[in-house]
Amino acid sequence: MHANDNVAIVVNDGGLPAGTEFPGEFVLLDRIPQGHKIALVDLAEGAAITRYDVTIGYAVRDIAQGSWVEESLVRMAPARELVNLPIANRHFAPVEPLEGYTFQGFKNADGSVGTRNILAITTTVQCVSGVVEHAVKRIKAELLADYPNVDDVIGLEHTYGCGVAIDAPDAIIPIRTLRNISLNPNFGGQAMLVSLGCEKLQPARLLPAGSIPIQNGPYIVVLQDEQHVGFESMITSIMDMAKIRLAALNLRQRETCPASELVVGVQCGGSDAFSGVTANPAVGFATELLIRAGATVMFSETTEVRDGIDQLTSRALNAEVAKEMIREMAWYDAYLSKGGVDRSANTTPGNKKGGLSNITEKAMGSIVKSGNGVISGVLAPGEKLKRKGLIYAATPASDFICGTLQLAAGMNLHVFTTGRGTPYGLAAVPVLKVATRSDLARRWHDLMDINAGRIATGEASISDVGWEMFQMLLDVASGKKTWAEHWKLHNALTLFNPAPVT
Repeated sequence: MHANDNVAIVVNDGGLPAGTEFPGEFVLLDRIPQGHKIALVDLAEGAAITRYDVTIGYAVRDIAQGSWVEESLVRMAPARELVNLPIANRHFAPVEPLEGYTFQGFKNADGSVGTRNILAITTTVQCVSGVVEHAVKRIKAELLADYPNVDDVIGLEHTYGCGVAIDAPDAIIPIRTLRNISLNPNFGGQAMLVSLGCEKLQPARLLPAGSIPIQNGPYIVVLQDEQHVGFESMITSIMDMAKIRLAALNLRQRETCPASELVVGVQCGGSDAFSGVTANPAVGFATELLIRAGATVMFSETTEVRDGIDQLTSRALNAEVAKEMIREMAWYDAYLSKGGVDRSANTTPGNKKGGLSNITEKAMGSIVKSGNGVISGVLAPGEKLKRKGLIYAATPASDFICGTLQLAAGMNLHVFTTGRGTPYGLAAVPVLKVATRSDLARRWHDLMDINAGRIATGEASISDVGWEMFQMLLDVASGKKTWAEHWKLHNALTLFNPAPVT
């Protein structure tokens, strides 16, 4: 990945056998699986192991040139301390604006733009989830066809709202997450709310007066209200309320909107050693195109960028943005420490099977999704976007929590890269899936939207795939369905709740 590296990965499908010759360089001493590392030189015990021109660990024993540098041979270094970091010291030449790119979106009264026109039913508490799920099925089966401009009906179901320390300091994170998801551009400002009645998270606390534009008419159903006699009466109330909201949403039409109205969340899951070689660099290239077009891009996953904190603070717009990134990293360090773990708990068995030795190596491949431009802002978990540009949205690295928090921030498109493969999807926004390897794209041909593995084999360049991604994002924003949408695949919302459960 860099001229200074002393390890490289095997690209070939199926790996390479022992005895494979690299003429004029060395012969493989071991069979090395695809994605795993080869020692390019003799490495003495304690020597730094370098990939991406970054020390990803230290050799636990002597490793001969041509050997497999497997996970057990790499001792990870401690995380860099959050002091004496480079602060906003990168100088960026002005970028040429990318003009003339548009998509067909749904304009909202608050100035945001949706890529889908969805009726979302917000819930205050997990107790009502079953009722809402039943109502959504009935609305889709009996009502939706009468409103052809509405793309879908979804329930914003979750496992929060009661049995929790609602007044604890960190309870603000799940509460504002739910509130801000209800404001997602794809829902058009048409809120519906289903409450049980006795829960701690009361409707007025979740959506206080003035927090969301509400049309005239009923918008809250409380299941414990005396008017509800039997289950069917609850469903009837929800469906009657849905008719009002569906009628309002159905008046909306797609209009030509500049690419600057896109709000794209980028994320990776089921990562492997190819993630930082193919898919994530292509996402980084597309990120830079989007920023040049005036759009907003969020990158996240705190533990998966923590080891590149010096790279991030140096790219900050100013000292304040750098300090906000450091603040979020420090908060998360303390959160993990309280649980008795550190960032190394992030790496999964699948990551390691795919060639990633530790979180340091994983982070170097993850961070490139952000491209190389200036970072203009930081969001704490659950906060809503306030500015455009490249934004660090601080979230856990969990696919499901990260996606939920990016929804709350206001994303209207999602890009998700994977090396091992995952059927991840979101009901609220379209998810563009990018395969890091051609073999995964071949096997999961009807789940992956883009094959970035072509970069590793030389069939395409990073810029080729980046431009393909940029254009596909415009097409998807205009209504083209992704594979996840085609199969109606989506994960449940997963709230980040660091506050106590009672």
